[in-house]
Amino acid sequence: MVEAGVHYNPHLSVDCVIFGFTGDQLKVLLVERINTKPAQKTKHKLPGDLIHILEDLNGAAERILYELTGLKNIFLHQFSVFGNPDRMSNEEDRNWLEESSGLTINRVVTTAYFSLIGIDNSNSKNEIKNNASWHDINALPELAFDHAEIIRDGLESLRKEIRYEPICFELLPEKFTIREIQVLYEVILGQQLDNRNFRKKLLKAEYIEPLNIRQKGVAHKPAMYYTFNKDIYEGRNKEQSFYNF
Repeated sequence: MVEAGVHYNPHLSVDCVIFGFTGDQLKVLLVERINTKPAQKTKHKLPGDLIHILEDLNGAAERILYELTGLKNIFLHQFSVFGNPDRMSNEEDRNWLEESSGLTINRVVTTAYFSLIGIDNSNSKNEIKNNASWHDINALPELAFDHAEIIRDGLESLRKEIRYEPICFELLPEKFTIREIQVLYEVILGQQLDNRNFRKKLLKAEYIEPLNIRQKGVAHKPAMYYTFNKDIYEGRNKEQSFYNF
């Protein structure tokens, strides 16, 4: 993503774990690394970049997300900083970064964010242009640097956050069934949830509003659609968690 005429900080970067949901799978957006030498392995990496000299961290993350998805003003959560001196110890990875950036690289500390977007909302032209594609979180290809560790930590952070904040709705359409949101939670948490208990607790929340619209063209009994009312949620008792399992 190196831009001509832009000055980069060779020691600081931002990496983004971009999660998407297909209805039954949690996916992450990865970039296939373009090798500068034929002998180099084909690896994938997280969307990321060295930061511009006059750029703050959030601005760098927003820039990276826009370049990969074509989307602005989407959910971002900073979850960790990775500064192990050995994270650049793989000579092939370090050489690739030096050749692609034109900079001498000794040590890079990266700030990691996770983002949640609807896969259908992302701009596939941007992804194709940047050699990016969606991958099942449980079947990832070989990754460069310490990006496998960053993804693991990003998933753990997501699992913690969805218990206390309604960020799951970033991955769902505006209208959804109770079953759809339960499947999303089960996929993220990696565990099955009791149907009756989940439904009972979720529908206690006044910010989950029925739409009086039901599914059409399904083989089973059509389910009711609901929506998330953000205004009601933000006016709630701040001591309450979003949904405590």
